[in-house]
Amino acid sequence: MPVKTNAARILDGFAIRYRLQEYAVDEHDLSAETVAAKVGMPPEQVFKTLVARGDKTGVLLACIPGSEELDLKALATVSRNKKVEMVPLKDVQPLTGYIRGGVSPVGTKKRYPVFFDESILLWETVAVSAGTRGCQVILAPSELIRAVAGVTGGIVRPKPE
Repeated sequence: MPVKTNAARILDGFAIRYRLQEYAVDEHDLSAETVAAKVGMPPEQVFKTLVARGDKTGVLLACIPGSEELDLKALATVSRNKKVEMVPLKDVQPLTGYIRGGVSPVGTKKRYPVFFDESILLWETVAVSAGTRGCQVILAPSELIRAVAGVTGGIVRPKPE
C-alpha cells in the first residue's frame, strides 16, 4: 500500500478519486520522462510541477507535461508578470515543503497560484507528484484543478515548436 502523502490527504478531503502509483527512484535521474516510463504513461500525460517567481506576483507553480520545457515568457504573460524566473533549487523545499522530484501542485506549505499547461485538458487522467519522490497521484485533470481551486492561476499555452 502506497504511503498516504499530504497531497493525498487533501484529495481525500475533497472526496476526489485518485490512485497512488509508486515507482523505484533513481536519485541520479529524477526526470519526468523517466518517471513516466516507470508509471507506464507517456511523458505528455505526466505533469511536472515547477516553482517560479514573478517580478510582480511572487512565487507561482507551473504544471507542464514531462516532455516539455517551461516557456517563461508565456508564464509571465498569463500570470501578469513582466518577468518570471525559476527559483533556485535551494529555495524549492523552504517555499513548498517538497523536495526536488517530489513537488506536487497540491498541498504546498503555502498556497501559490498554479498554472497548468492547456494540454492537461486533453487527457482523461494525468499523473502529478504525490508530494514525495517515488509516488505519483493519478487523477482526472478537472479534479486536480478543483483541488487547487482558489489558487489556480490559469492555463499556460505550450511553447511553440
